[in-house]
Amino acid sequence: MGKPVSAKEVKFIYSLLPILFLLLLIIYGLILRPQLFDLPAFPLEIVFLIGASFSIFELFLIGYKWEDILESIVAKLAKALPAFFILFSIGLIISSWIISGTIPMLVYYGLTIVNPSMIYIVAFFVTIIFSLLTGTSWGSAGSIGIVIMGIAVAMGAHLGITAGAIIGGAYFGDKMSPLSDTTNIAAIATDVKLFDHINSMMYTTLPSAVIASIIYLALGFIYPPEISYTDLGLVQPFLSALESMFNFNILLLIPPLIVLVGSIKRKPTLPTIFISVITASIFTIIFQDYLLSDLIQSLYKGFRTDMAVWFSPVPERIDVLLNRGGLYALSEAVIIAITVFTFIGSLDIIDAMPSVVNRIFQFTKTQSSTILSTLAAAAITNSMTSNQYATSFIVGDAFKVKYDALKIPRKVLSRSIEDTGTMLESVVPWHPSAIFMVATLGIPLGEYWHWQFLSLINFIVAPTLAILGIGCFYHEVDKENGKNIK
Repeated sequence: MGKPVSAKEVKFIYSLLPILFLLLLIIYGLILRPQLFDLPAFPLEIVFLIGASFSIFELFLIGYKWEDILESIVAKLAKALPAFFILFSIGLIISSWIISGTIPMLVYYGLTIVNPSMIYIVAFFVTIIFSLLTGTSWGSAGSIGIVIMGIAVAMGAHLGITAGAIIGGAYFGDKMSPLSDTTNIAAIATDVKLFDHINSMMYTTLPSAVIASIIYLALGFIYPPEISYTDLGLVQPFLSALESMFNFNILLLIPPLIVLVGSIKRKPTLPTIFISVITASIFTIIFQDYLLSDLIQSLYKGFRTDMAVWFSPVPERIDVLLNRGGLYALSEAVIIAITVFTFIGSLDIIDAMPSVVNRIFQFTKTQSSTILSTLAAAAITNSMTSNQYATSFIVGDAFKVKYDALKIPRKVLSRSIEDTGTMLESVVPWHPSAIFMVATLGIPLGEYWHWQFLSLINFIVAPTLAILGIGCFYHEVDKENGKNIK
């Protein structure tokens, strides 16, 4: 081992090698094995641990001491620690909202208002509401989505349009909900406050949702269902189960309202979530028939329908809807984040990511071309890794310095990562999200992807705003610089 050199003195090849090694791991472990060799994909955590090991070994060869490497990794992890707390708290809020009856009540009343000619727009909005409240696209499609598909079948509605609407609504919440793991991860990866990230996404996601809503509304008259009434027999067992397991009243709207108001007023995320959890927990004791031990267990490991000992048998779809949440619900996301930060933290000591990005994207001299490059990088990375967690960390860490240099607020970076990262998942055939949607809803990707208007429109809106400079918040940086000068 020689004498360690400063980051500026490290040759470009040393910055590039760990990234190339990780890229090869991803291509072989996450793409070739499952797609070509019919073998299980490597766990993402292991991929990044191997990548981190390669990076650390290279640093040893360059001359860095373990103490310096560890300090760099710990500094990266320490910076993200508050966000890890938020990820753990999301599981708490989901389980508390379920056992208190908040989520079941909203699902119940959402399903009782279905007009046949409005089936597509209802499919879109009901899944939007559910995914906003739970932050899960898979959970929305796998519960409410299944029920809506059943209603669509009974009505004789166009199933491809229905599936596209369900998936689009589910992904709206997966982007815009403060409870979404991908939303939190994108904010963490770019060092952006959660609600700043959500506010930034409104500029691309809301217009896309409005346009998609108009199209789904029109499609209800262009492709009307074959019958003019709903087969109540299909939905009634589901509704009866919810009624038997929970007691509904208007006060159960307070826990989500707390989060909504906190989001609008930009209150600190963690205290806002805990106030909502505490409120929902109190309502559980007051209004529901569950025991205190059920509440504790729900907060710990998630709600389970067998807690409703007075109701049996529980319909399978109710299990899909309600069996979720708890402190450990997002533990996988946290572990993946830790392994990714370990890899990135080891690279930080030689400024590898900024060095590689500046070399590869040196043609991006303007603000708009940098945002467009981010959109392209996020799409390619998520298509290759089939994982939005990895996409957020890789693209986020790669572009942060360039955004700062060009005076582009980082919340535009976090938004761009989701605009072509998260939004791409349901239309890439080999992506686990697309595979899940096909298996869950029973509709082939070829029959729904061109009806998934939220993503398709968002792919147009995001680059258009980048080119026009609309919603890019350049004025905020100018104001900040002006304050600094004064």
